Amino acid sequence: MRLLTMATAAIMAASPVMADLVFPSLSYRTGPYAANGIPFADGYEDYFTLLNERDGGIGGVAARVIECETGYNTEKGVECYEATKGEGALVYQPLSTGITYQLIPKATADGIPVHSMGYGRTSAKNGAVFSNIFNYPANYWDGASHAVNHILDENGGDISGKKIALVYHNSAYGKEPIRTLTELSGKHGFELMEVAVDHPGQEQKSQWLQIRQQRPDYVLMWGWGVMNQVAIQEAANIRFPMDKFIGIWWSGSENDVLPAGDGADGYKALTFHNLGKDYPLFDDLQKYVVDAGKAAGAGDQVGTALYNRGMYAAMLAAEAAKTAQGIHGTAEITPAMMRDGMEALEITEAKMTELGLPGFGPEFSVSCENHGGNGLGAVAQWDAGAGEWNLITGYEASDQEVIGALVEEDSGAFAAENGITPSCS
Repeated sequence: MRLLTMATAAIMAASPVMADLVFPSLSYRTGPYAANGIPFADGYEDYFTLLNERDGGIGGVAARVIECETGYNTEKGVECYEATKGEGALVYQPLSTGITYQLIPKATADGIPVHSMGYGRTSAKNGAVFSNIFNYPANYWDGASHAVNHILDENGGDISGKKIALVYHNSAYGKEPIRTLTELSGKHGFELMEVAVDHPGQEQKSQWLQIRQQRPDYVLMWGWGVMNQVAIQEAANIRFPMDKFIGIWWSGSENDVLPAGDGADGYKALTFHNLGKDYPLFDDLQKYVVDAGKAAGAGDQVGTALYNRGMYAAMLAAEAAKTAQGIHGTAEITPAMMRDGMEALEITEAKMTELGLPGFGPEFSVSCENHGGNGLGAVAQWDAGAGEWNLITGYEASDQEVIGALVEEDSGAFAAENGITPSCS
């Protein structure tokens, strides 16, 4: 279904020269997190290239990706934001919780939306407080709940007395799930064991010695970059059962498991989108982008977990832009209009099928009260023999009774500290 109205089409026809729709990419192709930053950046840019080459842009206007290297450094990320916001930037994807925290006040003051997809400040789900920050389709607290729900399912709904360890990147990112897991431990009666790993995570001998000694029933991981592959190798070294080791979606790429070889077989990771490239859209990516020599990278990342995530982020941005064009009756949208499109975004299975991605992601909708979507997530498992990830669950709900209360509490505290009157008028 076309979102552009006849009025929009008429405006486009009357405006032969249009400014590009600008989508900055705060990437990191260098440093200890490059192996994970590269495929995301490739997928993000390739999708917009596809829209330009196949469709003539978005609503007849070309999309332009401005890539700025952050090295996963918060200060550099803020510098990239300041250097690119004047280019007409419609939405920022920081790909860093630290950068996101710094951009929340800046982008809000500048009237530019931020999409911290599956990361960042979880309570930004409350759009009445965080007007310009979005984190759909799921957030870290959803992820913590998805992991616990999976453990509950494996144990007949009773995990009282179980010990669950959280191995986490010692940063704002890694600390995000602790509050939720603490609440869930009280609700379900499990013991939470916290194990911090300092940046970048190349040395973890002492942490895994602690795990071997204390023998938790399950290990959850909030890691990124080299930390993930080191942790999985160390887990294999101490013979920790991989099917009891569950990573957040940022700890579930091919780069994380391949270095451990067969030792990684059975490792699990959460996800909010599907895996592989058996979708019609990837045929178009191959034809219009890779084979045409227009890929952002070497083309060797297409279909990998993080390439798919970058592509999915770009698809959601493009659909929000289309929604904004329809709402405002113009193809040349502003950042404020883009924000409106993001807040009115609705992703259905019919829409995903139309885009060539049937079954690729969960259905969700966004509103002023809810900038985080429906919070659905799934569990994937690594098959070392086949060299691929496979979904082993459907997209399932998180514990909104616990998470909703935490979002309300945290966003309310933020509003009070910053003199914000929550509003959805």
